[in-house]
Formats: sequence, structure tokens, C-alpha cells
Amino acid sequence: MVHAQAKDLARIAAIAQTYRPTRALDLGAGGGHLSYAVAPHVREVAACDLSAQMIEQIAREAEQRNLPTIRTQVAAAEDLPFADDSFDFLACRFSTHHWHDAVQGIREARRVLSPGAVAVFSDVVAPALPLADTFLQAVELLRDLSHVRDYTALQWTAMLEGAGFRVRTVTTGRLRMDLADWTGRMRTPPQRCAAIRTLQAAACREVAQHFKIEADGSFTIDTLLIEAD
Repeated sequence: MVHAQAKDLARIAAIAQTYRPTRALDLGAGGGHLSYAVAPHVREVAACDLSAQMIEQIAREAEQRNLPTIRTQVAAAEDLPFADDSFDFLACRFSTHHWHDAVQGIREARRVLSPGAVAVFSDVVAPALPLADTFLQAVELLRDLSHVRDYTALQWTAMLEGAGFRVRTVTTGRLRMDLADWTGRMRTPPQRCAAIRTLQAAACREVAQHFKIEADGSFTIDTLLIEAD
């Protein structure tokens, strides 16, 4: 699975290993892959997600993996139930594009971090080409109705700096998405899968080339990993 095996996961774990934080926050924890990866390097990690179902799954898996340092919390990123300066490390992975208010969510991330703490954000990034941007947002929404927006690198920098973060590094990458697996993980209904294939077939040359759309509908997206403090 992409979320469990991507290179950014290993990178975030390595950053946590370097800083050895006391209390870390996995913001938008999803399936908990980030929490499991950083748990050996922190005294405590709080896995926080809006979905109670996902949080219950993380709690069960943490117990099975014998990771007692993982705590769980159901909450929206835009309204975190933590005091100011609660954490000295924060990581957010493939979650921000689901938030209803990304600016507020990033402000909350800044609020709960102690001064000088490290934050790492990893996500799909929207292309600068408007045609490609529109295409990406459309297929993302068809695949998963909880999708809100993939942001451009410039938008990411503006949101972080506006919230009081200092961007240290921005690492870009590309990630191939197997269409069957990508839609299967979200149980995308057949009619919406068909709509994705229709958009792919109608894509102009620039869009098809940018996403490297393959015969079976698999394609390649842009990603970024931002380290900030």
C-alpha cells in the first residue's frame, strides 16, 4: 500500500529519530502508519484524526504491535483539544487535502507546538499548470468525496509562513498510483471510477503527459515534504 510504504514515511521517521522528541503529534493520523513509524523514537505520540473508526483501528493495532507510547484522540485539525505548546514534534501526512479549512488547521498545528519545535508536512501537491490542477482536483473528488483541495507548493509556503512557521526545506517527488488500488482503497463506486476513466480519456496532451496516464488508468502525481519550525 502506498501510504504504508512510501519513502516520505521513512524520511519522517528518520527526522523523529534525529530529534528524539518527548511528545509528538500525528495530525490526521488516518491508518496510523506515521504513528507506528515514529513511536520507537519518541516518548509519546498522539494519533489524532477526525474519524473515530480510524482512531479505534489505530488503538487496536498499537496494542497488537506492543506500542504503548501511542495515545489516540478524535478531533478535527481545525479545533485541536490540546493546550498551547503541548508538543515538540508534529507530522502530518496525506491529510491536509481533506481539511475543510487548511489555513485554520495549520494555525492550530502551530499553536500546539512549543517554540522551536519541528513540524513535517507531506501531501499531494497541485501542479502549477491550471489545466493539470483542475484535472487533479476532479479525479481526487470522484475517487473520494471527502477530498477538499490539493494545494500548490506556493500555497503551502504561504499557509505555513502565515501561521508563524519557518520553512526549512521543501522536497518534491513523484508517486505512481495504481488506479485499481487507488480507487479500491476508498471503495469508489463503479460509476465514479468510470467517470475518472472518462476524464482521463478526454485529457489534453499536456495533462496526459504531466500525469503519465497509462492504458489501465494508473497515473503519477506530484508530492512534497516540508520541514518547518
